[in-house]
Amino acid sequence: MGLQEENGVDRGLILDIRRYSVHDGPGIRTTVFFKGCPLSCWWCHNPESQGVTPFVHYDVDRCLRCLACLEVCDAGALFLTDAGVETDSNLCTVCGDCVVACPAHARRMVGGGYSVAEVLAEVEKDRLFYDESGGGVTFSGGEPLVQWRFLLGVLEACGERGIHRTVDTSGMVAPSTLLRVADRTDLFLYDLKSMDPIRHERTTGAPLKPILDNLVRLLQAGLRVWIRLPLIPGFNDDEDNVDRTGAFLAGLGGMERIESVHLLPFHKAAKHKHLKFGMAWRLKGDAQIPPDRTEEVRAHLESHGLTVKIGG
Repeated sequence: MGLQEENGVDRGLILDIRRYSVHDGPGIRTTVFFKGCPLSCWWCHNPESQGVTPFVHYDVDRCLRCLACLEVCDAGALFLTDAGVETDSNLCTVCGDCVVACPAHARRMVGGGYSVAEVLAEVEKDRLFYDESGGGVTFSGGEPLVQWRFLLGVLEACGERGIHRTVDTSGMVAPSTLLRVADRTDLFLYDLKSMDPIRHERTTGAPLKPILDNLVRLLQAGLRVWIRLPLIPGFNDDEDNVDRTGAFLAGLGGMERIESVHLLPFHKAAKHKHLKFGMAWRLKGDAQIPPDRTEEVRAHLESHGLTVKIGG
């Protein structure tokens, strides 16, 4: 029995597939963004990935009011108003016909179904770049482990073809699921947000302890791990949190177990994306961290014996 038959999942919900990525693991990579996430981080740079269902996004500024979308909507879910084309969510079947019909590309499907073979076909397009740069494929999101059964199928298919496999995860998953995925993963990019349990749960919607415990499990199992720390102004860039993060990671073995720590400075484009998709912006501001402050955080973490890089 094949893996896909065993798991009973032959299609996954994918947000996007981006080729020639150099920020999601070693070398040149293709990044496959899964839809769905157990966290709802206030600063999320891909907020449209959080939900587990696809939807049609409408850009009113691109709309020509040509009514082509209304003509193909068999569900009668679209209607023209002074503000543009409105959608009755109770009637919309998310079929995508309006997306195809729109000549101005004012309508876009956010999330679509892919088979393992379809994902693999996209990944293999840049095989030459992987071989020359030491790259491969990275599964990100959202949280790819939300769709862990489909993820296993894609990981196995890539492994059979000798493609390096990286999984970018928040770590908020059942331990048994994480370790099962780990058996088919070459490198984990592991996100840490804050070492304050109360602050963490308030701003991500998820408890901190399971995430830290799962990191320990991966390291104990001998998995390759890169830590990724998003630097959010006024949230986790303070001296106390940086020191607690450094001490925790150093206590896990530092360079002997964790290959590197990557700082990901907050970008104000996150606010624009939240507003674009009709989602509330819950941070107090959208200021970016100055480069000199990022360097200070790096030096502070390096004082704990960690190898620290900015970006990727």
